[in-house]
Amino acid sequence: MPTQKPVRLSRTILSDLMSPPDANLHGTVFGGKVLAMVDKAAAVCAMRHAGCLCVTVAMDRVEFLVPIEVGDVVIVEAQVNGVGRTSMEVGVEVYAELPGGGERRHTNSCLVTMVAVDKKRRPVAVPGVVTETPDEKRRAKEAAVRRGARR
Repeated sequence: MPTQKPVRLSRTILSDLMSPPDANLHGTVFGGKVLAMVDKAAAVCAMRHAGCLCVTVAMDRVEFLVPIEVGDVVIVEAQVNGVGRTSMEVGVEVYAELPGGGERRHTNSCLVTMVAVDKKRRPVAVPGVVTETPDEKRRAKEAAVRRGARR
């Protein structure tokens, strides 16, 4: 296993077209549908980085900024912000847009803590993260501050 991996190698983007079964009685998408997409994107991102299975340990406060409507395409973007010995903080941003393009609306963001595990579901070490862009460096610095505050 490499000792470090760049953020770009594990960045993950998922998208899905929202249909009536995804919506509540108001015609807006269930929060649970969005959270499932967030969890899936974070898991794929973490597994790409760790090179093994990963499990969700925590999801920070999720606040829905604007509604997602039936017929919108939901885009979920995930990237590793920072790593510990066995855990990773994955930053996830969610957007919605009309199927033919148009204005992309930021609907919510959250942080997901994932832990790499072996086949017996015991935590295993993960590679460090290499930040290459100013945004990646900022995210890593903020992740380190949050990690310190939790300890």
